[in-house]
Amino acid sequence: MTEAMAAARFPADEQLSAIGLRQAAAARLTFRDNVAQLAGPERRARQTAELLGLNTISEPLLADLDCARWRGERLDGIDSDDLQAWLTDPAAAPHGGESIVALVDRVAGWLESLAGDTVAVTHPAVIRAAILIALGAPPESFWRIDIAPVGRTVMHQRAGGWTLRL
Repeated sequence: MTEAMAAARFPADEQLSAIGLRQAAAARLTFRDNVAQLAGPERRARQTAELLGLNTISEPLLADLDCARWRGERLDGIDSDDLQAWLTDPAAAPHGGESIVALVDRVAGWLESLAGDTVAVTHPAVIRAAILIALGAPPESFWRIDIAPVGRTVMHQRAGGWTLRL
């Protein structure tokens, strides 16, 4: 949890809020030494990884969805037509940043690059994209997936595809 999330603002490169610090500390994890440990490059992802007890490497492909000029803006301050287009057309990027389709493509490339067990600390948008890929779901389903702060999603690569464990 960050202050931007609590205030319904598009994320910037902020740190965790006091609530987020408590959430991450309470979810501390342990992993075998041979597990690759990655985190998105944003402060909140790196900070969460540290509080989880991980020694991560920053992975640019795990970066949050780029909302460009909407970064730091409140939802109610965005032109309603632009916001509606972004929420209904996964190829739209009225903020001048990354579309949902582009995000899904980026995450697909990252998933294809994985070799061996990996834990990744990243953002809800990246996790949604990975779930779409695992399920073979269309980008139009992106907003139908709710990812809670400090949630855990487990995926396994099998027979050239991905399975999702809930």
